Amino acid sequence: MENNTFSTIQELLQQKADCQARLNLLPYDGTPEIKEQNNGRYLYIRKRVASRLTSEYVGVYTDDLYQLLLRNAREARDLRKQIRHIEKKLAELGYSEADLPPRVLMNLDFARANMKASIYDQAVLEGVATTFPQAEDIIENGRVSGMTASDVQKVLNLKHAWEFIMDKDVIACPTDYYVLCHIARLVNEGFYLDGGRIRGVPVTIGGTTYIPPLPIEQIVREELDGILHGSGDEVETAIRLCLYCMKMQIFNDGNKRAAVIAANHYMISHGQGLLVIPESVVPEFKRLLVAYYEDRDNGEITAFLRERCWRQF
Repeated sequence: MENNTFSTIQELLQQKADCQARLNLLPYDGTPEIKEQNNGRYLYIRKRVASRLTSEYVGVYTDDLYQLLLRNAREARDLRKQIRHIEKKLAELGYSEADLPPRVLMNLDFARANMKASIYDQAVLEGVATTFPQAEDIIENGRVSGMTASDVQKVLNLKHAWEFIMDKDVIACPTDYYVLCHIARLVNEGFYLDGGRIRGVPVTIGGTTYIPPLPIEQIVREELDGILHGSGDEVETAIRLCLYCMKMQIFNDGNKRAAVIAANHYMISHGQGLLVIPESVVPEFKRLLVAYYEDRDNGEITAFLRERCWRQF
């Protein structure tokens, strides 16, 4: 397969996974209908599940809720249309979905079953003021009270990025610079116009004297390639990828989020479980990370991530 064709297929697969993730994020998916019962008006969504037409209760009728359901229905139709268009293009290019190895499929199931906990732990690492029930409510319903709008957006973005890497087509793609940039765009959505673009301004990191160098795209590509195709086992490779992205500060923001999720794309695609920093060890991890930034680390953070943050199945 020619390089241009391969690149086009990879880009289309990422677009398809992005559309599917956005579809999964919609709180309501179906055609809204109004039912009158006992002198009251109630809203339902109607959709076909397998061969059956179902009707699911949403709530008491209000204009705002009805307009939300209409917007969701329009967005769902548009997203499905985009997915069909992308699938047609993929077929024209000769792409057919490859069967994933059983171990990778098991890892996907493991990742989906633990997605809420993984997102919550990542939110805590980022300093988002949330509890697990609040994070769960955001993931399931897209909204929650008692949290700032920016914190809610960060949790939703994490869900969006995790949905992206758990798409079978995306897992079939190799972890690379393009996947990393797309993940960064998703975690920065709503905060930066193009959050997946390589950083072009100097930054500092609180709590450390370390100042990240200005990243140069070609060098970043080469160093990522060296990590992903270097020596060491697959878990070590994922850890090195994660730490490199954090230290290099490739993007304007969301580097820790993008680093962890990119590392998990690699972990899942190789059937190695998950790499997640649990809430209980966040202070210790941050201490080790500062030492790593300042070149005072003698392998402690790598051992820590393998021993305390590797979730096996």
